[in-house]
Amino acid sequence: KEKENKMRLVHACAMSTLCFPIHHKSYLANVQFSSKYPFLTTTPTQRRYLVVASTSSSSAIAGTMQHTLKFPPPFHPTYDLRNVIKLALTEDAANSGDITSLATIPPEIQAEAHFLAKENGVAAGIALASLVFEEVDPLLKVEWACDDGDLVTKGLQFGSVHGSARSILLAERVVLNFMQRMSGIATLTKAMVNAAKPARILETRKTVPGLRVIDKWAVLIGGGENHRMGLFDMVLIKDNHISVAGSVAKGIAAVSQYLKQNNLDMGVEVEARTLEEVKEVILHKGSGRGKVTRIMLDNMVVPLPNGDVDVSMLKEAVLLVDGQLETEASGNVTLSAVNKIGATGVTFISSGSLTHSVKALDISLNIDTELALAVGRRTCRA
Repeated sequence: KEKENKMRLVHACAMSTLCFPIHHKSYLANVQFSSKYPFLTTTPTQRRYLVVASTSSSSAIAGTMQHTLKFPPPFHPTYDLRNVIKLALTEDAANSGDITSLATIPPEIQAEAHFLAKENGVAAGIALASLVFEEVDPLLKVEWACDDGDLVTKGLQFGSVHGSARSILLAERVVLNFMQRMSGIATLTKAMVNAAKPARILETRKTVPGLRVIDKWAVLIGGGENHRMGLFDMVLIKDNHISVAGSVAKGIAAVSQYLKQNNLDMGVEVEARTLEEVKEVILHKGSGRGKVTRIMLDNMVVPLPNGDVDVSMLKEAVLLVDGQLETEASGNVTLSAVNKIGATGVTFISSGSLTHSVKALDISLNIDTELALAVGRRTCRA
């Protein structure tokens, strides 16, 4: 009978995707399961058997959520989104759990907390927040009044979570950290997208280590597009590659040979820093597999002392390319300059500031909402 119960525990966890690392004392040590799973208990003996191998990479999540998510996470072949969530929770609670909540809140206490926007912006991280709550306690009931990509205004209550007070507070900071950062990225992306038209906005690889997929997911939610995910999915011959190869032409030739030898078919982009390099890229762009498909026009936007930018060199480079390749403007890209950059005719504008210098959107999660609103009004934050 004991063996049968152990197998039921493992099967139940697998079926409900509760991929919890609880073979040691962990942040889930005090989660209380309801009658939905009457055979699940939280005794130390049974807790040891709640160990299920996670198969929820971001690619798997993207695949299973395509029909339910407005903005599925971008594909990455090795990224495990659920593991990132678990690492974030373990980082916060370690092996002891939420000491303050364990000391002050009886395990049976239920609560309801509300999400409050403290400034205007684009909501992002809603789907991720739901995954975090599910990871902490699948019995939490989460409801949203908006979706990823929707605008929220200062003072708006746009979501709620109901269930174990301990579970809500255990998830609170991790949820808010993800949502505030993602919403900040999405908000700035949206502003740049609107200002840059008809050019299209890309981010870069200048993301927080370990949060690559999450940062790039936020860009998609804000209406931008993803540049290459990493070093593996696109060729980008940059200045250092050109220096080592000996010239733009030699770098392009080496890439073409490598892709053909290894039967690889992917986009090839070359960075050009001068008009002479632009001409060289066009001359040696090649054809067929390994051909150059995009040119990065780097630092051809020149800041001026009065705060404006000079885009004359960028515009001349775009004219030289004359539609033979996709063009990407990079360097000195700011929200105030992006409209002028977009007017030059470039296909894309890439901005590292979307992810490396983002300002988080101010969001809170409050159980006593009325008091939180009163404090917010007093500090002009609600």
